Amino acid sequence: MKGYDMAGSEKTVRVLEKVHKANDLLAEENRGFFAERRLFVVNVLGSPGCGKTTLIDATRRGLEGIAVAVIEGDVAGDVDARHFAEQGVPAIQINTGGGCHLDAAMVKQAVADLAAPDDSAVFIENVGNLICTSGFDLGEGLRVLCLSTPEGDDKPLKYPGIFRGADALVITKSELAEYVGFRFDDVKKRASLLNEELPVFEVSAKTGDGMEPWCRWLAAKMRD
Repeated sequence: MKGYDMAGSEKTVRVLEKVHKANDLLAEENRGFFAERRLFVVNVLGSPGCGKTTLIDATRRGLEGIAVAVIEGDVAGDVDARHFAEQGVPAIQINTGGGCHLDAAMVKQAVADLAAPDDSAVFIENVGNLICTSGFDLGEGLRVLCLSTPEGDDKPLKYPGIFRGADALVITKSELAEYVGFRFDDVKKRASLLNEELPVFEVSAKTGDGMEPWCRWLAAKMRD
């Protein structure tokens, strides 16, 4: 464990404030660009392995008549971006090289290089993380949090910040709930204490259960 004096702590806070302020300015630029292009941008957050890629893939299939493009964020590799590209979906990979989240500058460059048509939905799959991803605005129109049943129903108690900032909670891998002892009601109660208006969807991208209401809700948001 390392100790820090008060001066060092204050300096760290000032640096973080500058970082967030610069990011917020770029996020507003992104938001203006998205509006000009009529791009509906969805920032998908969640732990590694919670099923973000699978959910995006199933969702884009369920959004009939809506063009979709994908920005993939990972520490390294391009497996998910190649997965979408092989299916004819415009996709671009961002590698953070160790960074635990995407920021507005990364997204600004990625969108400039992404062949997303106007009037389309752009899904940003953020780096797998339940902490720092919630603190960076990317200019998105919607922030969706994925929570898989194998992760457990106690996550709102352990990571309240990301639940507070979400616009929707999608509980993935619902088909495994009975095997892992996941309690949907407990998660909903705990999440509602943090975010009273948070809509919650139970889905299985594998079986298709719950995907129709989720896609219908998302399509309605795009029309708003």
